[in-house]
Amino acid sequence: MSPMQKFLSNLNKNYLFVLILLIHIFLLKPVQVFADLPNGNAVKDPNAILRNSLPIEQKELQELQHKLEDTSDLVRGGRWPSLTKTVTKCQSLVKKNKEKIINKLNPSYKDLANNLFLNLNEELESLSIEAKNKDKYAFINSRKNALDKIGELEEFFLPNSFPYEIPNEFDDLPRLLGRATVRIKTTKGQMDAIIDGYNAPLTGGAFIDLSLKNFYNDLPINRAEEFFVLQTGDPKGDAIGYIDPETNIERHVPLEIRVPGEPETFYNETFEDLGFYTETPTLPFATLGTLGWSHSSAEVNDGSSQFFFFLYEAELNPAGRNLIDGRNAAFGYVVEGFDILEDLTMDDKIISIEVIEGENNLKAHA
Repeated sequence: MSPMQKFLSNLNKNYLFVLILLIHIFLLKPVQVFADLPNGNAVKDPNAILRNSLPIEQKELQELQHKLEDTSDLVRGGRWPSLTKTVTKCQSLVKKNKEKIINKLNPSYKDLANNLFLNLNEELESLSIEAKNKDKYAFINSRKNALDKIGELEEFFLPNSFPYEIPNEFDDLPRLLGRATVRIKTTKGQMDAIIDGYNAPLTGGAFIDLSLKNFYNDLPINRAEEFFVLQTGDPKGDAIGYIDPETNIERHVPLEIRVPGEPETFYNETFEDLGFYTETPTLPFATLGTLGWSHSSAEVNDGSSQFFFFLYEAELNPAGRNLIDGRNAAFGYVVEGFDILEDLTMDDKIISIEVIEGENNLKAHA
């Protein structure tokens, strides 16, 4: 065998070795590859997203909220000394800012706020003990309770009137001027979701209006894409949306998206139209069970009744790089019953959607 033939033979052996190694990595141990993908910094807790999207400015409470929310990575990494320091810092912030926060409140809220602070201190004390005991699951539960108390305190600072302008051209459309909670019953079980009218008043208004009309009762899941979306709201018959019985015309809801730092809501403009390529909307598609409003592929202002549940998968929809933010309006989040979403298929249907809180925030028109 000539030197060149020996070289090529050894080269082929090297290629074969590399090929076998690649097959071993990608086919035999795929979990190890995906486990090393970065998760990104997007907030994926629906309750955290809802707290962060409240139209308030209360820096003392929000600083406390963010410190607790930011402990997620510390919990995952088992960094208990750092967690103990963070909890101690939170206790110091409460002691320092409690009176300052209460003094800014309407007097009618002050007794309620004092009781919430008592409960919050108890939860923070539990967090301190659980951090020292390295009790991960108890820590997570107490942190949720503490954040719920902070969220209740933040709601005392909501404005008395709706804080954003809705263009006059949409005066005839229903609007949700606040939040509402709905119970979505399906053939696989039930979910609770919070509908955010602060940041999607017309979309949330249309959804709550149709829910109160029992429009969604017995409608099937008409689209199911694994790891992507579950869609429903296509009415029985030839119509593809809600037909207003007074006008006999299909009601259309404009695309509406709020962006942090922008003074007003954007209507019928996608992020691409606006030249936004790195922004994240106030209500992002960043968690399992994000509720989104459907429209056709040709127009953004022809959504009528159909909506979808976003099936967030970190590996397939990396944080900040999904294909829906800025193209569809998110208008709420499933907060209880997430597991139902993993079981629903096109063989299932919506049994009913009941508005269990916040119906009074719905207005029929401007």
